[in-house]
Amino acid sequence: MNTGKPTYRQPWFWVPTLYFAQGIPFVVAQSVSVIMYKRLDISNADIALYTSWLYLPWALKPLWSPFVDMYSTKRFWIVMLQFVIGICLICIAFALPLPAFFTYTIAIFWVIAFASSTHDIAADGFYMLALEQHHQAAFIGVRSTFFRLAMITGTGLLVVFAGQIETSSGGNIPLAWSVTFGVIAGMFLMFFAYHRLMLPYPQSDKPTLEKATQGVWKEFINTFVLFFKKKNIVGSILFLLFYRFAEAQLMKLVTPFLLDARENGGLGLSTSEVGIVYGTVGVIALTLGGLLGGWVVSKQGLKFWLWIMVFIIHVPDAMFVYLSQLQPTNFLLINAAVALEQFGYGFGFTAYMLYMIIIAQGEHKTAHYAICTGFMAIGMMVPGMFSGMIQEALGYKDFFIWVILATIPGFVVAALVKVDPQFGKKADQEKKG
Repeated sequence: MNTGKPTYRQPWFWVPTLYFAQGIPFVVAQSVSVIMYKRLDISNADIALYTSWLYLPWALKPLWSPFVDMYSTKRFWIVMLQFVIGICLICIAFALPLPAFFTYTIAIFWVIAFASSTHDIAADGFYMLALEQHHQAAFIGVRSTFFRLAMITGTGLLVVFAGQIETSSGGNIPLAWSVTFGVIAGMFLMFFAYHRLMLPYPQSDKPTLEKATQGVWKEFINTFVLFFKKKNIVGSILFLLFYRFAEAQLMKLVTPFLLDARENGGLGLSTSEVGIVYGTVGVIALTLGGLLGGWVVSKQGLKFWLWIMVFIIHVPDAMFVYLSQLQPTNFLLINAAVALEQFGYGFGFTAYMLYMIIIAQGEHKTAHYAICTGFMAIGMMVPGMFSGMIQEALGYKDFFIWVILATIPGFVVAALVKVDPQFGKKADQEKKG
């Protein structure tokens, strides 16, 4: 039946904005919140504990992803959730000047996290429904590029913006972050209005509830059963949980370390400087590392590069041992050290992402990949939760030495995985295509 609504629109009109919008709430909840709370004098232990809990919605999203299919269209979920996230961002802006701001804002961040993780499900599903296969392949790089640009915008430009307002307002930090979140909210509500008009209406974008029977629930349970019956699944799950055991702890304390006063063991950078070092230079290095990692695997396969990537993701963590022990003041040197660590993380993380694809191979590929992302989120959430308490007990110098020791599980679990020598090679992919 022809409703008069466009079933197709040029992907350049909506794919970049959709994935930019997907990245903003994620980076706000996981990274910007850490910087904001540090500037508002929340302890490292509380920052690490409560912001790590915000990973939980991404860990659990495989559990409710079938309901996004069952109820309404992916397009409806996308537009509705963008509106909800925009309103939540406004609420944070108004809550920050209040005495109990930490309680209120953490609660609102929880809503944002659940809305954002559900938005991820809907957006990825919509992408597959609205585009033909050749367009899906052609725009996969566009997706990741605009998600990375959202990270640079969130942890870079917006943090620099907050720092500039801090300075111009005479150090009124709550005001600076209220204005910043007001700007983010306005930007997100513009995404809501734009996508409400510009997203196409694919004919296949329909709720599946009309087909739902008891068989749906049986299949839902069977999907999980089949995942845990996969060959070498215990080793695979341990790899997902512990490959980034050290990095999960490091990431939660990087920006507090950069911001903390030098007498407290930090580097004493301003908010704007952190936006440049970690949010801009660091993210660019992270992206370049990921691009190089993907390119080299396409040449010689994952098995050839696996152990090299294991070393390259972990060894550059020593940059923070250097920074914490010597506390250099040279801004370019600090940028170079952070860039090296982030480049190594981006390069080594390629192995993790590709191994998730290996685990998900076979029937229920989409659902099994979603389960892998759930374990990925748990692997970041749990170590991150106690990292702040460890840092406060040890101080920054000994904490970063502890991080080096915490890389050992990453090496151990890498020895448990089995990879086909041909997996990832370009020639092999072309043969399959």
